[in-house]
Amino acid sequence: MTPPDFRKSHLRHDELGALLDRFVAAHPEVARKTSIGRSAGGRDLWLLTIGREPERIRPAVWVDANMHASELAGSSVVLAVAEDLLALHAGAIPEHSPLASVPEHLRAILREGLFYLLPRMSPDGAEQVLDDQRWVRSRPTFDPPQRAHPRWVGADIDGDGRALVMRQRHPAGDWVALEGFPNALRPRRIDDAPPYYRLYPEGFIENFDGFTIPEPDYLSDNDSDLNRNFPYDWHPEPKQHGAGAFATSTPEARAVTEFAVAHPNIFAWMNLHCFGGVLIRPSGSQPDSKLDPDELALFRQLEVWAEALTDYPTVSGFEEFTYTPDTPIHGDLVAFAHEQQGAFAWVVELWDLFKRLGIPRPKRFVDYYDRLGDDELARLAAFDRDHNAGRIFSPWRAAAHPQLGEVECGGFAPLIGIWNPPPEYLPELCQRMSALILRVAAMSPRLEIALERDGDRVHVTVANRGYLSTAFLPSAKKNPVAEPVWLELAPGDGLALAPGEIRRHALGHLDGWGRGHLNPGQSILGPRSLGNSDCARRTVHLVRDAGASAPKLVVRAGSSRVGWVERELSW
Repeated sequence: MTPPDFRKSHLRHDELGALLDRFVAAHPEVARKTSIGRSAGGRDLWLLTIGREPERIRPAVWVDANMHASELAGSSVVLAVAEDLLALHAGAIPEHSPLASVPEHLRAILREGLFYLLPRMSPDGAEQVLDDQRWVRSRPTFDPPQRAHPRWVGADIDGDGRALVMRQRHPAGDWVALEGFPNALRPRRIDDAPPYYRLYPEGFIENFDGFTIPEPDYLSDNDSDLNRNFPYDWHPEPKQHGAGAFATSTPEARAVTEFAVAHPNIFAWMNLHCFGGVLIRPSGSQPDSKLDPDELALFRQLEVWAEALTDYPTVSGFEEFTYTPDTPIHGDLVAFAHEQQGAFAWVVELWDLFKRLGIPRPKRFVDYYDRLGDDELARLAAFDRDHNAGRIFSPWRAAAHPQLGEVECGGFAPLIGIWNPPPEYLPELCQRMSALILRVAAMSPRLEIALERDGDRVHVTVANRGYLSTAFLPSAKKNPVAEPVWLELAPGDGLALAPGEIRRHALGHLDGWGRGHLNPGQSILGPRSLGNSDCARRTVHLVRDAGASAPKLVVRAGSSRVGWVERELSW
């Protein structure tokens, strides 16, 4: 099976697996396909690992996508990153690749890097959306013990193969047609003339009593949101809607959590969503004034690259992306990655629809999503007509509903144009985001060992030549997950450590050379450096057996955080 072009269409689960198989078959020396778990529906959560000696631990970049079922474009971005990396390793970088303009010294860093790529976290949800375009927040599973209440369940009512939206005429309806765009509906105003409509998901009411019509829930016909089900700062219902029965109660969140905990070497974590055209960085629970200024400078560097490479702004999760001001979201993935795992982590909302429509940016970026009026709706309808082949605002079709009577179905199909960009925009999106992800990957810490013999002594210098420190972030230095660097000595036959010498030395964390953008300690008006805090040195005394022939000393340095490097010294 030859999968479709992921830059032009969205792949089904089997097509995605087949494409990953092709990647591995073509590049067996650097690519591995594994499953980190199975979804509730029994589908594998495919992980593609890319790097020289892919099983060897060293600082790694994690990229995941499609944890929310309808947000399919992120899967294409992850696959584009994989394709670009495999071309780099093959030495065949095409002209259109973002790597074509990357200098050779950065390419060399990327060739030594390690990448964990999860193109689809919710395969069940994505499959359901691709089947009939119904709204699924994360996963189409509903299994709480309390199931007696009426609720909406998506289904195709008019027989067109899609489960979209239903409208029904009603004297108390709160929606009316938009002037000039009759298929688009806007909220009713007090001076509007009929007809008036009520809007519901296309589907039926489970546990319908013949009268009660429930208000649709944003979770639709599932009971948990994967991005509220991770263990850091998890809160149950009703404190956090969509939390799930308990932290990692969903098999998808549990699989990602278990992999991350087993891999403290993940230094950068990108969680891809749609839509908005923005990067959302930590902290999601406190203002920037409470953050370490050195760490904030690192995130500012990301902001500079994002603006240049993607034209997306970067915002604080707490200051500009809490849905209710000063009310943090609980149990989200990036908080887990940043706070618990100590990774350089952020959310990306792909597809800059608001910018494409020319809508001015509000004070808080999140207000884009719920403060749109008639003018913005008209802009969207015109964009849909002129640039999206009318995919969003399609004609309404009359249908007989088994519970509600006469309705009209269709009218609003947000999958392409709102939730995801039109296919024509996808190649550029993939290229720009891959460029950003690869630039961040070049921030990796990189250990080196230098050995210098001086008679019966050896001077061992361990240095970090990478951008980030071996802790990755300042806030991670006290985190138990951030194991400090160790030095291990292994004398060969005919060579021994002098009395009192130890085989294992704690070196602590080694700074990187990068300090971010506009770091307060790196003013151009008072230029200075940190010194040599990127290095640690130990002098080792050895005893050699006079009759030994060419003994060797093996020196290893590293940790579970940054992996291990090794050098040998012979006599």
